[in-house]
Amino acid sequence: MQSDGRFKKCVADGNSTGEVVGVDRYLVTIKGLRGAAANASVLFESGGRGVVRKIVGDTVLVLDLTAENTRIGELAVLENTIVTTRVGTGLIGRVVNPLGEPLDGKGPIHFDAEWPIYSAAPGIMERSILKDQLPSGVAVVDSLFPIVFGQRIAILGDSKSGKSSFLMQLGANQKGTDRIVVYVLIGKRRIEIDQTIATLTKTGAIANSIVIVAGIFNSLTQSYLAPYIGCAIAEYLWHNNRDVIIIYDDLSSHAKVYREVSLLANANPGRDSYPGDMFFAHSSLLERAGKLSKNNKTLTALPVVITPGDDITAFLPTSVMSITDGQIIFDLSTFRQNIRPAVNTGLSVSRVGGRAQSQRQKILSGTIFKKLTEYRQATEFARFGPDLAPETKIALQLGRLIIEAFRQNQVERFSLIEQQLVLETVLASAGVHEIDVTNLKERAKKAASTIQDDDAIDKAVQELLSESVGKSE
Repeated sequence: MQSDGRFKKCVADGNSTGEVVGVDRYLVTIKGLRGAAANASVLFESGGRGVVRKIVGDTVLVLDLTAENTRIGELAVLENTIVTTRVGTGLIGRVVNPLGEPLDGKGPIHFDAEWPIYSAAPGIMERSILKDQLPSGVAVVDSLFPIVFGQRIAILGDSKSGKSSFLMQLGANQKGTDRIVVYVLIGKRRIEIDQTIATLTKTGAIANSIVIVAGIFNSLTQSYLAPYIGCAIAEYLWHNNRDVIIIYDDLSSHAKVYREVSLLANANPGRDSYPGDMFFAHSSLLERAGKLSKNNKTLTALPVVITPGDDITAFLPTSVMSITDGQIIFDLSTFRQNIRPAVNTGLSVSRVGGRAQSQRQKILSGTIFKKLTEYRQATEFARFGPDLAPETKIALQLGRLIIEAFRQNQVERFSLIEQQLVLETVLASAGVHEIDVTNLKERAKKAASTIQDDDAIDKAVQELLSESVGKSE
């Protein structure tokens, strides 16, 4: 909350002032404030802070950031032509609200600077080609839908389909690196927030994480601004030579908040009652990710979108998918088949992921896609009776082994070389051996540390195949 001294200083500096003439919870109407523009920062006499939403004639509609009990007749002053947030390395390892106030009981936070929350995305000449893989530790994603540093890739799925678990695994996999993971929790219940923080603390990932919490019972304005504030914090670190990953969990809740704010501000509703600038609100946020040519550092954006009933054709999912460079789709039908993570391998895609893969990795992922397609076809044939062609039996056996190789619980993580060893060994067993995949994974972890080149991979695969064989068929 802003101090009374700052309010007086702005008035003494001759900044434009106004009077509160209307209050509707977080929507405040102010008469005056000449020269104010949309997204300008406003200070209230009581110490509160607001953001200009709309200007109509001689009145200004302001979103109250800090309270919902501003008084009619209260004075307001224009603080800045743009709204900013406090940023700095002191936020790393902390849990804060969108105002930068600590929620973790670890004491005050030291901030380095202020950063505009609506800064423009870097231009094309300021960017570099994305080409390096961001390892998530989750085999099905890293092998088939690789995430690239600086990419914007959507995470879609129904509630309780495993999206958050995957994001926790990805975050934990960055532990021990110089990368920073920014979690923006929007419209979450207290139990969900506590679970996220507890998981980050248990895995040690909190040490290189920043958690921004805008809970379901917090200020609606803070929930509306939370992703932009999170992006500003990430941008500051990015421009100061850090690789940053930002997770917007989730943009479905943000869109509902944005719709409510817009409708109460008398904006014309569009499709599904969302305002006409809903696409711009998310595209202007996500396009701020990328790779800077000046320092070769990256900002990777992972927006989460809820798809009730596994419907990815609704307005929000299609809108976000059209903005991003790919999508990883979790669905309940896969989840109900006891496949974890419940990634839909038929609908998910990473449009730039191939750039980060070696030729060997591309061949491996292409082969797996082909074998999974053959497995799905074989399961259809198997419905008609037990008498199956040898090729169909091999396709069924290999498909089950691949699915078992991709199966991971929430605490398991595998390096890229470990994943490659397991998957190549599984493919090498096709039609010849029945292998113990659990045993294979354990042995692959031990063998991975000795791998130096492709010849070493070939040798390790043959050794793993012989060590993991059950009975020859």
